[in-house]
Amino acid sequence: MAKSQQTFNKTEKEKKRLKKREEKRKKMEARKAKAKESDKKGIQFAYVDYNGNLTDTPPDPSLRVEIDVEDIAISVPKTLAEDIEEVDPVRKGTVSFFDSSKGFGFIIDAEDQEKYFTHVSGLLDEISENDKVSFELEKGMKGLNAVKVTLQK
Repeated sequence: MAKSQQTFNKTEKEKKRLKKREEKRKKMEARKAKAKESDKKGIQFAYVDYNGNLTDTPPDPSLRVEIDVEDIAISVPKTLAEDIEEVDPVRKGTVSFFDSSKGFGFIIDAEDQEKYFTHVSGLLDEISENDKVSFELEKGMKGLNAVKVTLQK
């Protein structure tokens, strides 16, 4: 006599799958019945009111505001030359930690006391801890990095 290929686990999985399919079918029928009872037909619309909120009532046409096409700005607004402050990219700070064997360290900015990472590849002079340095900032993978680091004289 040959042994059946159907195991207990397979039959249980099949029962669960069929039960789930039947529940899904019942839910679908319940939704269809509810839609017939509510007697709503077609697509429901959502409107945006003057404050940007979604509503189910259309906006009042008497409150409509006409906008002139020339007033719409699609670009970055032009600024006056007097409004732009010249920011010096070179910053000053103190080396708080530097490990020359590993090739990295940290510099504390003198202005805002922020700590910036620096790598040996961004150094122009050799530095050590507590040296006064000048540097520039560059966006790195984990934040701003100090580059072009030179000793202050």
